[in-house]
Amino acid sequence: MELEFRRPELEDRELINSHLAKQFSRSCEQTFANTYLWSRHYNVVFTIVEDTLVFMKDDEEPAFTFPIGHPEGVKTAIDTMMEYCEEKGIEFQMYNITEGQFAAIEEFYPGRFQIEYDRDVADYVYETEKLAILKGKKYHGKRNHINRFLEMYPNWSYEAMSEDNIEECFQMALAWREENECETDDEKLAEMCVTLNYLRLFKELEVVGGVLKIDGKVVAFTIGEAVCSDTLVVHIEKAFADIQGAYPMINKEFVLHEAMGKYEYVNREEDTGSEGLRKAKLSYRPVFLVEKGVVTKKEETEQ
Repeated sequence: MELEFRRPELEDRELINSHLAKQFSRSCEQTFANTYLWSRHYNVVFTIVEDTLVFMKDDEEPAFTFPIGHPEGVKTAIDTMMEYCEEKGIEFQMYNITEGQFAAIEEFYPGRFQIEYDRDVADYVYETEKLAILKGKKYHGKRNHINRFLEMYPNWSYEAMSEDNIEECFQMALAWREENECETDDEKLAEMCVTLNYLRLFKELEVVGGVLKIDGKVVAFTIGEAVCSDTLVVHIEKAFADIQGAYPMINKEFVLHEAMGKYEYVNREEDTGSEGLRKAKLSYRPVFLVEKGVVTKKEETEQ
């Protein structure tokens, strides 16, 4: 059998969003903007199977996402994908599968599949109010960094990202790229390409952003969007390292202005296995993690 896969394009936004709206997920990948911009780096394509949306990583070992659509079409879509893999002579596997999705797979196919969770790709989810207010002993260190920022840079300001300051953010991102030697690191370079495209397509992607300035000059910015009705996901956050407190300040101000009163939670994505990043994300006290893993068939002897 043949399934027609193609790479997401801007004109697919309405189609893909119409399917994403049929599910409830706090996983950071479950937005059009994130999928579209990263599809170039990870060779992600998509198709519609049994009126469900399915993404596939098209590499040496293809893997599918959980079908997104009405429940009655999900099992049929998985059956179709398994048949597709069998005809192609490739192993059937699924990636970025959450606990809830694996529970559904278990219900459809009791004991036939196994999941291996990857801690490095688990999303950190926080209570919006706690990130915005930073109240209590647990956030004492964060408040100290912010107070130091306020003392050193009294002429700071926060602005919502808009067409009026996008170009300034673009230039700041280019300076950040040079400062962090992104050209010598493939992953850093890929993330910077995505960052620049978020800025370039800010209006078309309908995302939100925040900009931190000192003396009228951009020193930090962040970009995010709603992933579901109660959660805002932060995709991009950049600040100059030599501006003490810039990172906690843009984090706090963005959440305060763009999430407070609108969303219960903020998803700040994964740590990619970086020890420093993991320590930083844990220091903000996540309320829970969105665990994700790879699903494969169990060996016959295991069933």
